[in-house]
Amino acid sequence: MAEPSESFWADRSVFITGISGFMGSHLSEKLVSMGAKVYGLLRRHAVPQYPNITHMKGKIKLIEGNLVDLPSIISALKESQASVLFHLAAQSYVPLSFQAPYDTYKTNIMGTANVLEALRHYEGIEKMQFAGSSEEYGLAYENELPIKETNPLRPLSPYAASKVAGDYMCYTHFKCYNLPIVRTRAFNHTGPRRGLHFVTSIIARQVARGIKFKEKKLVMGNPEPRRDFSDVRDIMKGYMLAIEKGKSGEVYNLGSGKSMSIGELVKTAIKIGGLEGKMTVEIDKSRYRPAEVMVLQCDNSKAKKELGWEPTIPFEKTMKDLIDYFLENENLLKIEEY
Repeated sequence: MAEPSESFWADRSVFITGISGFMGSHLSEKLVSMGAKVYGLLRRHAVPQYPNITHMKGKIKLIEGNLVDLPSIISALKESQASVLFHLAAQSYVPLSFQAPYDTYKTNIMGTANVLEALRHYEGIEKMQFAGSSEEYGLAYENELPIKETNPLRPLSPYAASKVAGDYMCYTHFKCYNLPIVRTRAFNHTGPRRGLHFVTSIIARQVARGIKFKEKKLVMGNPEPRRDFSDVRDIMKGYMLAIEKGKSGEVYNLGSGKSMSIGELVKTAIKIGGLEGKMTVEIDKSRYRPAEVMVLQCDNSKAKKELGWEPTIPFEKTMKDLIDYFLENENLLKIEEY
């Protein structure tokens, strides 16, 4: 795989929305290590705790703002004098989007609209990356696998619909206003710092509890859906290469090209944890989604050809790192999400 170019990023001012999130924390780490000046939009909280980026204190500059407040985004961009923008911020938890569709639309659609409008007022951005999602493809038929960028978008959740809207808005602004935007559609990715409510963390955390506290039962939702899993550190490099080499107006799939069922994921995690024969699996149907995407499998040939990108980290290492992350952060093992 082609590696991001240090000469491209050194001394470059980079602005990240969603910097305190899962991907944002890994991306900011990598950029700082390559000599970039990293700025992030941060929404004020009553209790200002941002555990994913605590270790980056003093290495990145956080600017207060809000995706639904256009003037704050314009002001933040001007303060940063950034030439590259990564738009990562979103309400990204699919089950929550079923419960709160309006809030999901407000954050993801209006937030993206404000970022795009800010780009029209701040002319310093040379390239923007929009973090789309494989969930945009939604209902994919077996004869359409693996999924190419040209596949129809059939979203099956409010989250997916919001990402389709943002994706098309970015394309429209490229065509209408010549804004330098490249879009990525990352398939499922995980690794250390993944939010507790995402499926890989739900599973890894229970395996870690089995190792640490000798718990013997793992509870999961629907075991049948198949997903294409990659490591966050591989997908992060894809985002950077999309900025370096991607063509404005284009969209790139980022994924492994392989799919596994959630049931297979559970078996893999239990094996990695050394708990085969020691942990039973229970299916909780209350965790099933109202409308389930049954299969997502990436065709990453365009990203390979045009960006030089392909994943290199084996999924087993990714899951081991995630399990180890929970073992190293025992406080996270004691937070009950369900």
